[in-house]
Amino acid sequence: MKKICVFAGSNAGASPEFEQGAAQLGQILAKQKIELVYGGSKIGLMGRIADSVLQYGGKVTGVMPTNLFSKEKVHPLLTEFHETETMHERKALMSDLADGYIALPGGIGTFEELLEVMCWAQIGIHKKPIGALNVLNYYDPLNDLLKKAAQAGFMPQANVDLLIVEKKPEILLERMFNQSKDIRPDEMVDL
Repeated sequence: MKKICVFAGSNAGASPEFEQGAAQLGQILAKQKIELVYGGSKIGLMGRIADSVLQYGGKVTGVMPTNLFSKEKVHPLLTEFHETETMHERKALMSDLADGYIALPGGIGTFEELLEVMCWAQIGIHKKPIGALNVLNYYDPLNDLLKKAAQAGFMPQANVDLLIVEKKPEILLERMFNQSKDIRPDEMVDL
């Protein structure tokens, strides 16, 4: 994986651990020479991970629709920046540029992006690994919901296994590297 798309909140969250997790992930990405692809903002957890990657000498590509420029505030120090017309174009371009995905804590937008790339994986649109950095157990409820959906017969366990949930960024990245070699799309379809 040379480029990872990170989905993150445009807010920093209520606990300093959220920003610390974003900064740790950014540092590890830069040290492993993995380029960050993200939403392009300088605020919230998005800005924190970009700042961290840049601080440690890494490269950062931002992608943002024109209509979000004033609200999300484009990060001024990006290595590369792409302007899109729509959110759909933004997500498609971020996906095209990335070799994997990680979700930091965030709100509805982050959830939507994460679940969309999981849906794309289950139907074979991509074979890229998907992770969630589980700062303060933030993603435990989502992981539980996915397991419940499989137990209730709405999807196979292979779809639950698409999401790698880890508290430590270095372990998350290691598991993602390993999974990228083992994904079998024929096991990832809805019942």
